[in-house]
Amino acid sequence: MRDVFAIVAKWLEQNRSFALGTLVALRDAATAPVGTTVAVDERGCVFGNIGAGCYEAEIVEACVQTARDGQSRRLDIDLTIDDEVTGGAGCGAAMEIIVWRPKPAFLNVARAIVAGKHDVPLIIEDDEGNGSRAAFEHVFAPKDTLILVGATALAAELAAIAGRLDYNVVVVDPRPTFATKERIPDACEIVRAWPDDYLPRALSEHTPIVMLSHDPKFDLAGLRCALDSNAPYIGLLGSRRSQAARRASLRTTGFDERALMRIHGPAGLQLGSASVAETALSIMAELVAVRHGGDGTPLRVGGGAIHRQLERVVGNA
Repeated sequence: MRDVFAIVAKWLEQNRSFALGTLVALRDAATAPVGTTVAVDERGCVFGNIGAGCYEAEIVEACVQTARDGQSRRLDIDLTIDDEVTGGAGCGAAMEIIVWRPKPAFLNVARAIVAGKHDVPLIIEDDEGNGSRAAFEHVFAPKDTLILVGATALAAELAAIAGRLDYNVVVVDPRPTFATKERIPDACEIVRAWPDDYLPRALSEHTPIVMLSHDPKFDLAGLRCALDSNAPYIGLLGSRRSQAARRASLRTTGFDERALMRIHGPAGLQLGSASVAETALSIMAELVAVRHGGDGTPLRVGGGAIHRQLERVVGNA
C-alpha cells in the first residue's frame, strides 16, 4: 500500500491531475485493510488495487471523474450481491470508498506514509452533498524493523521480500567485505558492528530478528541479545545438529528451556525449499504467520473467513 503513496508523491511533484479511492469501511470480509488506496490519473492510468473484483472499474471511473472536476464521491459496493449470482461463490464483503483529490500540501503526508518512521494520520474530508462535511481518519502505523545478523546471500533475498511486506531491513555484520550495500541493495541500513554491540539498543517488540551467519560467534551473540529482549520472532538458520549445539551453548550461559522455546530454528516453514530464494520465502512465510497469529496450514483445510480483518495498515496494495 505504501507503494501507492510513493506514486501519489511523484504525481503531486509533477502537478498531474489525479484522484484517489480510499477504502474507509468494510463489513463481513477483509478483502483489503481499511485505508487501502488506489490512485488514478485523469487519463485512466491506475496504480494500486482495493479488491472490489468486477466493481474495480466503477472505482476507476469515479476517480477519473474526480481527477477532472475535483468533486469528492462516495461509493458503496456490496459484493454480497455476487453471492446471489454465483450461489455463494462471491467474497461476501460490503465496502465503502471515498474518492477524493489530494491538495498539493498532501505531498508531505504521502512522503511520511512511504517512509513509515512514525504514525501518520490520513485525514479525508468528504462533502456529503448537503452542505455538511465529514472526515475520515486513519493512522498508518510505522514499519516494523527486521534485523538480519549476517550479510549473506540469504540476507539479500530476505531483504528483497521483507521490503514488500512492510519491513525496514537492517543487516548487522562486522565484516566490511561482506556488509556492503552492493551485496544487499534492498537493506535500509547496514550496520558494521558485532551483534552484541548493536542489538541491545535496537531490539524491541517491533523488531523480529533472524540469525543467518552459520558462525557461532555471530549466532550466539545475536541469540543472547534476542532472548534478553522482547523481540516477537527469533529465527535461527542451520541444520538440526547446529540448532542443538547453539541451544546447548545457551544453556551454559543461563537460558532455560522456556527461553529457548522462543527460538524458531531451523527458521522457516516446510515448503520443500531448495534455492536461496525459496529458503527466504520459507522464513518470511513463518514470520508473517507469527506476525498475524496464523498457523501456516493450507487454506483448503478448515473453514471460516480466508482473510482476517487487519487492525494495522500494512504496506502492500
